[in-house]
Amino acid sequence: MSAPPLISIVDDDDSLRNSLNNLIRSVGFAVQGFSSAEAFLNSNHLDDTACLILDVRMPGMSGLELQRQLMAADCQIPIVFITSHGDDDARSRALAAGAVEFLYKPFREEALLNAIHTALKSKEDGKQ
Repeated sequence: MSAPPLISIVDDDDSLRNSLNNLIRSVGFAVQGFSSAEAFLNSNHLDDTACLILDVRMPGMSGLELQRQLMAADCQIPIVFITSHGDDDARSRALAAGAVEFLYKPFREEALLNAIHTALKSKEDGKQ
C-alpha cells in the first residue's frame, strides 16, 4: 500500500493551520504545516508535497512570491490559495500563474477538500 499524498499548509495563523491539519489528516492525507513561506522553502518537503495550501498574505515572503519562486525553480506543486483579504488582483494573478483554486476565508471544508482533490488530479494528469 502506498503512502497517502502529502498536503503542505503554509499559513502564519497557527489556529487555522492546526485546524486545517486536523481536517486534512481526518480524510486520510499526510499533512505538514509551515508558519511561513521561508520555512516551507527550507524544509525537505518540496519534492514530496502533492498539494500546497498557501495563504496569500504573510509576514516575510507572500504566498504569491512563493508561487513565483516555485515556478522559477520548475517546481510543479499544485497550489490552492487561501486568503481573508478580498483581493481580486491577487486572485487573478494567482490563477493566471496556474493556481488550482483561490478560496476566501472563511471557506467551507467541502470547498477546500474539493480543491485538494482537483489539485491531486492535476498533478496526476501532469505525470502522464
